[in-house]
Amino acid sequence: MYNLPMQRDNTPQPFSYYLPAIVILIFLGGGGLYLTLTRTLPTIGPRWLFFFCMILFGAGLFMPLTWFLNRRFSSDPPAGPNVVIRQAVWFGVFAALLSWLQIGRVLTIPLGAIMGAALILIEFLIRMWERSRWKPNPTA
Repeated sequence: MYNLPMQRDNTPQPFSYYLPAIVILIFLGGGGLYLTLTRTLPTIGPRWLFFFCMILFGAGLFMPLTWFLNRRFSSDPPAGPNVVIRQAVWFGVFAALLSWLQIGRVLTIPLGAIMGAALILIEFLIRMWERSRWKPNPTA
């Protein structure tokens, strides 16, 4: 599996490393949401486009938060760029899921909390799997 590069001393990347991705995701997601909401009818194609743009926009908005949380609560192995991006995309998926349920008028607070807990559990299990496969650098 391809891993994005860490810095030489195995520390997380600085915030400026993620800034282009954040700007692009917010611009594409926000622009797509604006165009979808103002220029289309709510048929099946634009509805899926709305959810796709919601994932992009949510990932862009929450990437600084995931970077900060991974920097503040460091782990062993340290969270690389692939982990920060994956966690930001989980936030985007969660936002799109909540909007999908709200459009159908079936979203409740307990249901949203259960879905959020399920996504947190999935990420926890993925990180546990990564931790079990990690081997420290013998030359460090």
